[in-house]
Amino acid sequence: MKFDDENEQIEFKKSTGELKEAIASIVAILNKHGSGDLYFGVRNDGTVVGQNITDHTLREVSQAIRTHIKPVIYPEVVKESIDDKQVVHVKFKGYAQPYLAYNIPRIRVADEDLVMDQDTYADMLRFREDKGRNWEQRESDYQIADINRNVFENYLQRARKVGRIAFHDEDIRTVLNKLNLIRGGRLLNAGAALFVESNINEIQLAKYASDERLTFTDIRRETGSIFKLVRMAEQYLMDAMDWRAEFAGGMERREIPEIPVEALREALINAFAHRSIESGESIDVAVYRSRIEIYSPGEFPKRMTPQMFVDGNERPQRRNPLITRVLYYSRDMESFATGLKRIQRLCDAAGCQVEYRREAYGFTVAFSRRKSVTPQVTPQVTQKVEKLLAFCVEPKSLQEMMQLLELTDRKHFRRKYLNPLLQSGEIRMTMPDKPQSSQQKYIATNKRK
Repeated sequence: MKFDDENEQIEFKKSTGELKEAIASIVAILNKHGSGDLYFGVRNDGTVVGQNITDHTLREVSQAIRTHIKPVIYPEVVKESIDDKQVVHVKFKGYAQPYLAYNIPRIRVADEDLVMDQDTYADMLRFREDKGRNWEQRESDYQIADINRNVFENYLQRARKVGRIAFHDEDIRTVLNKLNLIRGGRLLNAGAALFVESNINEIQLAKYASDERLTFTDIRRETGSIFKLVRMAEQYLMDAMDWRAEFAGGMERREIPEIPVEALREALINAFAHRSIESGESIDVAVYRSRIEIYSPGEFPKRMTPQMFVDGNERPQRRNPLITRVLYYSRDMESFATGLKRIQRLCDAAGCQVEYRREAYGFTVAFSRRKSVTPQVTPQVTQKVEKLLAFCVEPKSLQEMMQLLELTDRKHFRRKYLNPLLQSGEIRMTMPDKPQSSQQKYIATNKRK
């Protein structure tokens, strides 16, 4: 079989050895047409030559595309058989132009991938910003019946309690109409993002064994409404942090987190409220040994710095004004353009360092963690640690490990027994290829043997 010639939306590469050139072609096609197809294992003239393709080959192509194309796209990468020859078919689309390959914008002209001129690039950037601002106002695929009623009712109760929503007893359609979240029978995208358990919103939650993105001890991706994901991420961070006990007068006990929970919540809310949804990137929450980072896709306002919002009284820059207004009514966002100031104030009061980083395509708030206090080592602790190491020669779940030590308090178990072993490298946690249950598996590596 022989394909037709290459054109402005179809590109051929002889093998995945031309992966870098292929990524440039994908970007050039996206910037011109928004979608296209690329085949590995096909010569420029359309002749199918094929190549040896494994699952690793497909992963390598997919990962390279996600890593080196910005904003991120998620192509369909599949193996196909043509005349008994194997080819890789990459089917891609994206509507957040301009895209960059290895930080260079390109555009398709016939079958060539030319570097884009500055005027075209600037025009595309302006159009993307305008399109992003209009995203909230477009009708979604969801209707009132798709709303999570518990989330919605809980929101209304909070908004009424703080006095920012005064109307009572109206039906759900009337409330949505007053909030400007519905048109006809369909929710606007803003309403769906807030109250529907859809894949509009996505978050990645991960814990790493060190300060590098090398070995993770837990990783998961979740989708749902903004309110659901914020609560989920907040609980995830509360479980991951170290806490200390203080006694304030008498025997009254207070649990103090290493990072103020209110500051983490503010950063999470702001990450969802100000993100660029059309970029296709998810919110990223990462727990490292010495810091916690919350990343939101979407460039920080041009000609402004985070410190200007921390120190001054800058006017709000609202990428998603409908969403931020709804969050303001319930006091999930305290007030407009004060999120960074509030985070800074909370961290200063707690003695916690916080850093704000403008990334190439997003914004990161990084909280420094306190140095963990080494648990008191007693003969009883040592005996249990040795027992745990011997037990974990084979993969064991968290629940199995706790049962072995006859413990029921997960935080106590993590702080006193598991975390020191993870930090020393004597136990590492990995995700099995075919987990027997939803629990993660722990694998012990006893370096003393």
